[in-house]
Amino acid sequence: MASTSDIRNGLCIKYNNDIYKIIEFLHVKPGKGPAFVRTKLKSVTTGKVLDNTFSAGHKIEEIRVETHKFQYLYNDGEFYHFMNEADYTQIRLLESALDRPDLMKEGEIVTIQINTEDNMPLSVDMPATVILEVTHTEPGVKGNTATNATKPATVETGAEVNVPLFINEGDKIKIETDKGTYKERVKE
Repeated sequence: MASTSDIRNGLCIKYNNDIYKIIEFLHVKPGKGPAFVRTKLKSVTTGKVLDNTFSAGHKIEEIRVETHKFQYLYNDGEFYHFMNEADYTQIRLLESALDRPDLMKEGEIVTIQINTEDNMPLSVDMPATVILEVTHTEPGVKGNTATNATKPATVETGAEVNVPLFINEGDKIKIETDKGTYKERVKE
């Protein structure tokens, strides 16, 4: 058993007869009253996100997990297929288990957390940023750079990202995977 002082991002816990991953937390010490921890939990089975507050010292049931590097192979509609880099075994996961499947391209290396009790995959952690090529965007108009204006662009995985006006088709851009936002243009 762990307590609220052990809460961190990525921790998997058993809560309300389901397994949740902590995606956000904040320790709060109000001027009056006891301290508490405000959390945002994501169900690893349904993908549902809920807000919850734990009082300080509350006992939580931690799930033991192992992390393994997997290579994303392909998807066949509802399932995404991955291959373990160490022993070449393959697993498939439902789309709901992935945070940003629209930003994953074939060959991408991801980290998958696996429950040690029943060897079930719990969650997929993508790299902090991915580099993707812009396949479609409207051409930027010269002189429209005075403001922070953006335009929609479609990248090679099919995801749509808002980019600055100077980005053109064929450019490679770096995207933050946690927010799905443009970070910078990548020079060749």
